[in-house]
Amino acid sequence: MDMNDILNQWEKIKRQEKSNGKKPSPQSQVSHKKANAPSLEEKELARAIKSEKAFEKQIKEQNERHINPMEQWLRLYGTVDKDKIAEEHQETSKMANRQYLINMKPEARLDLHGMRQEEAKEHLNYFITDCVKKGIRKVIIVHGKGIHTTGTDPVLGELVRKFIENDKRCGTSGHPKLKSEGGTGATWVILKY
Repeated sequence: MDMNDILNQWEKIKRQEKSNGKKPSPQSQVSHKKANAPSLEEKELARAIKSEKAFEKQIKEQNERHINPMEQWLRLYGTVDKDKIAEEHQETSKMANRQYLINMKPEARLDLHGMRQEEAKEHLNYFITDCVKKGIRKVIIVHGKGIHTTGTDPVLGELVRKFIENDKRCGTSGHPKLKSEGGTGATWVILKY
């Protein structure tokens, strides 16, 4: 069969279609598929194989990846923040030192009984200045409870409290626990350096 025969057969089929009004039989249809083109099943199989190879390649890359020994050690044991440890140690030693200062006996004493406000203020300032020069850490100031005051509030106690709050040389303060040491009629002060 040569090309002329094929063309003649084609024209014959076309004429029959026109006369009958029927479509050509499936056997006579020409496929527009490329030669050697894969079928749908072959395409899906190829896609599955490709994805499997990609997965295997990914696993192989993960297994071959070399981990830095330092990174591996850090993953196992974690990190230590030395600055944080130093700060915590400093804070605990500071608190221990502060607690020691609070519990220690006062090294100097000032009695303001019977003084007027201006006179007491001058004595208080001179006393604190002198103690700082001598390196004294804890002092006690006796101001009384205001029992003999004609007004309603104890004058010297309030004066001492305000002085301590406003003077930068004065730190933590409080009243002695024992009444024999003055109770609320005295105030101890830790001096800053």
